Order: sequence, then structure tokens, then C-alpha cells
Amino acid sequence: MKNALLFFLAVLFVLMPGCSINQMAMKAVADALTGEGSSEVFTGDNDPELVGDALPFAIKMYESLLAANPGHEGLIVTTGSLFVMYANAFVQSPADMLPSGNSLERQLARDRAKKLYLRGANMLYNGLDMKYPGLVGAAQAGTLPEILARMKRDDVSALYWTAAGFLSAYSLNPFDMALGVRIPELIAMVNRAYELNPDFNSGALDDFYVLFYASVPESMGGNKALAETHYHKALEKSGGRLAGPYVSYAQAIAIPAQDYEAFKENLESALAIDPDADSANRLVNIINQRKARYLLDTANLRFVTFDDGEDWGDPEDEEF
Repeated sequence: MKNALLFFLAVLFVLMPGCSINQMAMKAVADALTGEGSSEVFTGDNDPELVGDALPFAIKMYESLLAANPGHEGLIVTTGSLFVMYANAFVQSPADMLPSGNSLERQLARDRAKKLYLRGANMLYNGLDMKYPGLVGAAQAGTLPEILARMKRDDVSALYWTAAGFLSAYSLNPFDMALGVRIPELIAMVNRAYELNPDFNSGALDDFYVLFYASVPESMGGNKALAETHYHKALEKSGGRLAGPYVSYAQAIAIPAQDYEAFKENLESALAIDPDADSANRLVNIINQRKARYLLDTANLRFVTFDDGEDWGDPEDEEF
């Protein structure tokens, strides 16, 4: 009820003529909407379709508030991260689960997801540059370590979502060299976030490392052993209540290794989680469980030698 009222007030203030009182009122609403626990109105929901339909309005509302408060750090992080989350959960993921015959629809959705990833990541990156002047271009100038060293624990969310947005966009087009050359910079940002808060968001950084170290070539920093290490850390930090690390392991490690047993074991573990056991991450678990079910149902498309363990009998023994 509180968040609904805040959204109503935000709409009202955006439509009102500009004045100093209006400016202060919008800042107050912005502070409330980006405060601790504000995101749980979305992440704690049990209806992905409802949230998916509501998020575009919420994102545009945050953008409107940000236009009136361009230096508001909380709005920058919230708005930018919502673009990245929306692109992943409600654009790219549904596209990846489309039937093979829907190749054009899938590609159009993936192109849209990339634009959304970049929109959010650039917003976050520029926000960090506003707070730490010189970040943009620091990798080329050789001053990135110095700037990252000045960042604090409250910058971890911005660092994480910036890197996640840019790297997710790159994953949709590995031939995008403009993004590819930025990988060392982006990983340095994640490494700094990990130094500042290794337990961020119940092991989200470890889950990130699982996908990164398992997916990229060794020449670009890939390391299968580190992927395994961070997988176990992600499980430990999440208390086994998040489906994400299991799905990440199945996709990034088990499929390339053609290890169907590990693939099945991890996805079944993801499906066994009670989404209500962690109310703050209820929506995330439901979405990841849908992905786990889809991967299991299409396992025959991912393994050269596929055997689900079922005994179908000898067709020659069947009577017609």
C-alpha cells in the first residue's frame, strides 16, 4: 500500500508545474522509492506476468523522477538495474525458450534485450563516473585501479549491475568488439565489488563468476576451476534457497562438459526449492525454476548422447 501511494505521488509530482517545492517533494519520493527494501515490491511477488507487465511503467516513472533529479544516486542505481533485470527476466529469457521455428521472433527479442541491457548499463556507468570523475576512459588511461580503489561498499550494487548489463549485452553478440575489449575493465569492476562485499545479494557475485569463468575462453580470463569454487560459495552464501546457482551450473558447466547427471541433479535441486522460503527472492526463484523446467524438458537438444534413464523397452516386443 505504501509503495502504491508513492507511485501515485510520483505521477502527480511529475505532472505538476516545476517549482522548488515540487523539486523537494520529488526528491522525497525518490528517496522513499529507492530506500532499503523498496525493490521487494517486485522481487517478492509470486506472479511473474504481473511484474513483467508492471515494470515498463515503473521504469518510465523512475526515469521521469531521474530527469528531475539527475544526480540522485539511488534513482540512478534503481533505474539502471531495473533496465538490466527487465531485459534478462522478461525479454531475453522468454525469447531463449521460444520454439526453434520462431527464430525471427527470438532474434528480434534478443536485439531488444541487448538495447535494454546497454541502456541500463550506460546509465549506471555514467552515474559512477559522476560520483568518481574520470571513470569513463580510465581503462584506456591506465587509471582504473586508482579510481576503483576509491569506491566504497555502497557502490557495490552499481558496480555489479553495470558489469552485468554490459556483459549480458556482449553475450548476445560475441562479435561486438566494442564490448569485447571492455571485458578486462568490467571484470575489474566486479573484482572490486567482491573485495568490498563478497556476500552481496546472497552470493550474486559468486553466481556471476560461475557464468563468467565457465563461459569465456581461457585467453579472456576463463577458468573452470574457479567456476566450480564460486559455485560452491554461491550455494553456501544463499543457504541453498536460491535456484540461480543450480541453473547457472547446469547451463555454464554441465552442458559444455556434456555431464547429463550433473545437469539433471542441479536442475532438480533448483526445482525442489520452495519459493516462499525466501520471500525477498520469491520472483527470482519462480523465474529460475521455469528456466530449470525448460532446460530439463529440452535436454535432448543439449546432449550429444542423451539418456534420461527411462526404460522404454524394446520396440520389437510391442504388440500391435
